[in-house]
Amino acid sequence: MSALLEVSGLAVAYGHVQAVKGIDFSLAKGEVTTLVGANGAGKSTTLLALSGLVPKAAGSIRFEGEDITRLPAHRIVDRGIVQVAEGRAILTTMSVRENLELGAYRRRDRAAAKADFDRMLDLFPRLKERLDGTAGNLSGGEQQMLAIARALMARPRLLLLDEPSMGLAPLIVQEIFRILAAINAEGLTVFLVEQNVRQALKLARRAYVLETGEIVLDGTGAELLDHPRVLEAYLGV
Repeated sequence: MSALLEVSGLAVAYGHVQAVKGIDFSLAKGEVTTLVGANGAGKSTTLLALSGLVPKAAGSIRFEGEDITRLPAHRIVDRGIVQVAEGRAILTTMSVRENLELGAYRRRDRAAAKADFDRMLDLFPRLKERLDGTAGNLSGGEQQMLAIARALMARPRLLLLDEPSMGLAPLIVQEIFRILAAINAEGLTVFLVEQNVRQALKLARRAYVLETGEIVLDGTGAELLDHPRVLEAYLGV
């Protein structure tokens, strides 16, 4: 697979604290790649840097061969990189329908957007049942589904996901990961930040382990599932 996104020497600092310390990685087109690690490792900061939501202290980011390191966030979305934030960040006082429609607010292909809207309701039948209800009344799992569906309404070429399983019941987590596998099977490239290391490594073709802002391991998801360091540190084996 060809590289869709290439990151070289990425560093991010908050004041005197260096959250990400010059990391290199790439995302292959059409694959799921996961970035795993403990709380505070720098995973979310890495995603925010890719989305243009925090300044980079050093390094470069290339997407489809174009240097996007200094592009503002809205231009990065225009290029096809869309993030589902940790905590979902849905608009709780608006309806499910309105949240989904806002996902396509920068699109001009209205007929295609309407087709994508209908597809989201097929992909997430729970949302179809609650379409005109207030988004804040959804369960945590339904809110996560809405956040993913809203991001897909932007028709991304790269979907960034920050802790999609956080706080959800095990059955809902399985459903979320089933949906992620389904959208990836349709060709969408996914970059997943996730504390549920076992689920993430099962889903991902390629994986990186981040510790205190540095990548310390990489390989296929299957390889890291069996790696002694991962088994001891993250899987309790």
